[in-house]
Amino acid sequence: MPTPRYPSAMTLGGKVAVVAGATRGAGRGIARALGEAGAIVYCTGRSSREAAVDPKRPETIEETAELVTAAGGTGVAVRVDHTEEPEVARLFERVRADHGKLDILINDIWGGDALTEWGKPFWEVDVRQGFTTMERAIHTHIITSRHGVPLMLDGDGGLVVELTDGAFYGYRGQLFYDLCKMSVIRLAYAMSVELADRPITAVAVTPGFLRSEAVLDHFGVAEQNWRDAIEKDPHFEHSETPLLVGRVIAALAADPGVHRHAGGVLTCWDLARHYDVRDADGRQPHWDEHLDAAIEEIIDRASPTADDILLLTMRKPQLDFDDARAAQRARIEAFLKRHAE
Repeated sequence: MPTPRYPSAMTLGGKVAVVAGATRGAGRGIARALGEAGAIVYCTGRSSREAAVDPKRPETIEETAELVTAAGGTGVAVRVDHTEEPEVARLFERVRADHGKLDILINDIWGGDALTEWGKPFWEVDVRQGFTTMERAIHTHIITSRHGVPLMLDGDGGLVVELTDGAFYGYRGQLFYDLCKMSVIRLAYAMSVELADRPITAVAVTPGFLRSEAVLDHFGVAEQNWRDAIEKDPHFEHSETPLLVGRVIAALAADPGVHRHAGGVLTCWDLARHYDVRDADGRQPHWDEHLDAAIEEIIDRASPTADDILLLTMRKPQLDFDDARAAQRARIEAFLKRHAE
């Protein structure tokens, strides 16, 4: 079966998609890319022009829907709080009434940035904040799939994508963050088991170093001059726009052999190479290759910086359960022990 290449004009023409969490970041990039491929995209979230949830952020679902339409698709903005099951049920009732089917479901709701207490051990964190994060980042995905997948079952099937952070099974540095990002990977796998005899494929997908609106703001740059931030963080050179993960997901959705990926956790960088997908500027960053090379360069250096030590300290537990990188993990552990003396 031939591998579809991207971009291919209107490869998703006539397909109906719901992007839950389309206000900004990866969700907006995915919605826009599905629009590039000709899809009808329902862009959902809580931040609308009528009622902004986060006054610090200007992005809205209406703006995302307009970007979808401008890209060549049909964008439909629907304000939905995905923690409220009746609102989610009404969303899919509307999609059924409008089109009678659903082909693509993207679960990208997060909402935990302001709640994640980085640098605190689990015995010092605010449990209520952690539980709110789980409600936003896990419960919403379950509720949305619970009401979206039946619409797929009544049609010709489709693709369900869980957005996560990292394809590894080690630790992500903060208890509730780790639970959320690992849980959606497990959700994709669990759904794939129950959908094994159905024409629906569930997968998890991780972007690389994402140049979201918030990340650009953090570095004090805009997309037009993002390279100015490389001086602050050399790793930023290997970042990507949210459009790239959107384009690889559009390619997945157009692939007639997508079911071979069922239950897996896929990386944006590997999919980009497989489907020959490129970012808005024509680049094809590969985060794992960059990170592996950067770590080896640090280990070979005689005098690491504080940032080097921090990176290795974070990376070591990420490599737990990764047999292919066991040697690298051992080298990191020995290096950290040596420089702690």
